[in-house]
Amino acid sequence: MTQLPAPAPVLSTGAGADARAERCAAIDEWLASVFSSAGGGTAGACLVAVGGLGRRECAPRSDLDLVLLHDGGPGAEAAADELGSQIWYQVWDAKFALDHSTRSPELALKLARDDLKVALGLLDARLIAGDEALLQRLHAAAVAQWRREARHLLPALRTLTTQRWQAHGELAFLLEGDVKESRGGLRDFSVLRGIGFAGVADGPRPAVRGAHRTLLDVRDALHAVRGRRVDRLLAQDRDEVAELLDLGDRDEVLRRIAESARTIAYASDDAWRAVERWSAPSTRGHAERRPLARDVVEQRGEVVLARAAVTPRPDPALPLRVAAAAARADLPIAHATLEWLGGFAGPMPRPWPAPARDALLTLLGSGPSMISVWEACDRYGLVVKWLPEWARVRSLPQHNPVHLFTVDRHLVETARQAAGLTRDVDRPDLLVLCGLLHDIGKGLPGDHSIVGAPIAAVAAARMGLSAADVAQVEKVVRLHLLLPDTATRRDLSDPRTIATVASAVGDATTLSLLHALARADAAATGPAAWSEWKGRLIAELVRHVERALDTGVVAAPPNPAAALAVPSKLPAVLLDTHTVAVTASDRRGLLAAVAGCLSLHRLDVVTADTVTVDGLARMVCAVHPRYGGDIDREALASDLRRAVTGDLPVAERLAARERSARRRAASAPPRVVWQPLSAATDATVLELRATDTPGLLFRVASALGDVGADVRSARISTLGGEVVDAFYLAGTWDAEARARVQAAVLQAALPL
Repeated sequence: MTQLPAPAPVLSTGAGADARAERCAAIDEWLASVFSSAGGGTAGACLVAVGGLGRRECAPRSDLDLVLLHDGGPGAEAAADELGSQIWYQVWDAKFALDHSTRSPELALKLARDDLKVALGLLDARLIAGDEALLQRLHAAAVAQWRREARHLLPALRTLTTQRWQAHGELAFLLEGDVKESRGGLRDFSVLRGIGFAGVADGPRPAVRGAHRTLLDVRDALHAVRGRRVDRLLAQDRDEVAELLDLGDRDEVLRRIAESARTIAYASDDAWRAVERWSAPSTRGHAERRPLARDVVEQRGEVVLARAAVTPRPDPALPLRVAAAAARADLPIAHATLEWLGGFAGPMPRPWPAPARDALLTLLGSGPSMISVWEACDRYGLVVKWLPEWARVRSLPQHNPVHLFTVDRHLVETARQAAGLTRDVDRPDLLVLCGLLHDIGKGLPGDHSIVGAPIAAVAAARMGLSAADVAQVEKVVRLHLLLPDTATRRDLSDPRTIATVASAVGDATTLSLLHALARADAAATGPAAWSEWKGRLIAELVRHVERALDTGVVAAPPNPAAALAVPSKLPAVLLDTHTVAVTASDRRGLLAAVAGCLSLHRLDVVTADTVTVDGLARMVCAVHPRYGGDIDREALASDLRRAVTGDLPVAERLAARERSARRRAASAPPRVVWQPLSAATDATVLELRATDTPGLLFRVASALGDVGADVRSARISTLGGEVVDAFYLAGTWDAEARARVQAAVLQAALPL
């Protein structure tokens, strides 16, 4: 009589090892009953778990990877197919996601030769029910085959692993990383186990296993929060994940992920180096020692210490010299060397000796190879011996979505990017150092540029820089946002803008350092932090400031709108690659009409300059496509003419688009900031800080027109989903007028 299986288990949604063990036991028991009720016995066939269930890593929403194994005897395949169909349908009926197969040992081994997923799955195969001896024979054969075929399987696995890293990035430094597929994630732990099965490198160490458990806990909580199988932790889920894991706050979640991912990634690098040495020992590095620098040699493709350097009281600068030599040679430092340096190298004297300072600057100027060397040194506690401030920013999350990386990785990336710009400045040594220190104040109360400047100065003084160079580092760190903020938020045709920047910068050396650092900082932040238009604006600002510093005279740069010729027919529209120029009879709401029409054509306005003389308004807007691609110039020109004459229903069309658009909720209410009167010539600067929406500029410009504000120019700055829009309102505004304008702008900034 066919037994009825037990009802589908109700699985715990808890996180942690105990919850995973409970889920695994419940699933095992239920699957065993399904196998039995379908007619499975103890001879000739068995139900096997692979993947996460095989490893007992069941997350709340994990799928089930199952293999029905049969002995391949006469009629066994047909019987197994029949048995399998009854099992699989019961699993599906229980609403489990299922990856299944029915195989004989011979077929499984054949597939494993060509399919890495199958091969790795067999290494983790675990009996659920049925013929245990059948699985034992297959598992022993699969492990033996994996070891025999490792010379061609492991290189193929390395290729797939590298491709996965390129596609998913590095988990330790991503703010929204994939805890399974990113470098340093759960998938890499499985790869490490595979390398261990091959006998090429040791299996995962206790610290690596602990990091793996942490990532499993995070995935458990993420499944519980999202209610579905998902492996990427988004910013919106961090609070709930932190609560489930009892971690205190959202930042601690990212710190735990970062530390765990770093541990696994470093172990992965070490294991793959062992694979390379094992797979081609005659071509990987030198068996003999090759000198790289004083006390530093290469051996078998790794950087190690010369024998004379291993003394009871090593030179405190030795770790920096090893790191610099490794980065210049683009070679990894052997982990035994790092362990020895971390354990025996003493504290650096204060101030640093010149060789230590030179080694640090060499390391920072080495370009891309510096990153992995820096990370390796950080793993063994060396970086905090050089920079005690590093402990506070290590794995520190960023709070602006424009950033891709944690604070520490952003600093290292900025130094790397700065190394490519050293020919553009007089002091390349200070440029890479400022790149490393420019955000060292993040995580502390207050403006990180202001807070971080004295911290950077202390670090620079500790390194033994001269008093003048320490002051230069402090100044650059304090002003490192001056150029990008001014270029994107201030009117560059206003002499006061140029005079203010020139006064703050003071000299050409500082200006060149700030310009190069702005480019390096943006490149290290992510694609949303830089664009062609931003680069042009900053370059334009630098040219004006250079001239002012050189001549001592602040000449008013030309207003692009004033240069427009008077057309014979109104309205007139001129379209260039990056600009839209409109000349029309002046009327209230003209800026709003133009901005709204551009938004309908999915063009973002970057700057807007207007000049009105004798009832004739000239307007020049710098634009770029919101989603890339080409502009339909004919349609845009036609719509602009209709918009400025009031024949295009801009407001209705934008409102309809915004109502149908799917937008995230605003992270904070909009805010208005009035800049000091000294910020502009004959104008008052209103800054709006709000969540970006497609019709925002149209609504705000309309509101300003309704309250009688004459917008002389506007600067639109977007960072991720947030904007800082600066409007130059002609004239001065008393407190009552400002309150009226502010209320109208804030109301207009609210999403529809």
